Amino acid sequence: MPQVGIFLADGFEEVEAITPIDYLRRAGINVILIGVNSENPVGSHGLRVTVDTPVEEIQFLPDGIVLPGGMPGATNLAASGKVAHITRAVMKAKGLVASICASPALVLGSFGILEGRSFTCFPGMEKQVSNGRFQSKRVVVDDNLITSRAAGTAGEFSVEIIRYLLGEIEANRIAESVLLNLRK
Repeated sequence: MPQVGIFLADGFEEVEAITPIDYLRRAGINVILIGVNSENPVGSHGLRVTVDTPVEEIQFLPDGIVLPGGMPGATNLAASGKVAHITRAVMKAKGLVASICASPALVLGSFGILEGRSFTCFPGMEKQVSNGRFQSKRVVVDDNLITSRAAGTAGEFSVEIIRYLLGEIEANRIAESVLLNLRK
């Protein structure tokens, strides 16, 4: 099974983190919660999570990574040199890079990941990205880069990650099992 690291920093948006954690685990994907500046990060609405490992101790390159949004969570991710290093390495290795809400613009934009790539993000934040191709869709898939708009798209975002990693049948199975209404 693929291994996916989900970065969590203080101020992460809970729905954008917990939905991928839940859906990916339902699909049997090995999800590793990676703490950035905290082993017990607190979400933007007060949910405290215990991570599996701090980012400083990562000694492996996961098959994919997920960068939730939320404020100041996205800012905290963008400020981490280790998150930047891992994100660039996963992208270079053609692994999955998935980012939602503020993180596509604030994190991936600052790491140079969006250059020449199609992406989406929280409405209005696209103005902070000068070298990507913004699309106002709920979820945008550009090869190994998956981006999404906000907490309200977290289910669709998570299913697209599963589709990328495990294929159409498993993605549809998970969507149906949670009664997710996939909009086309």
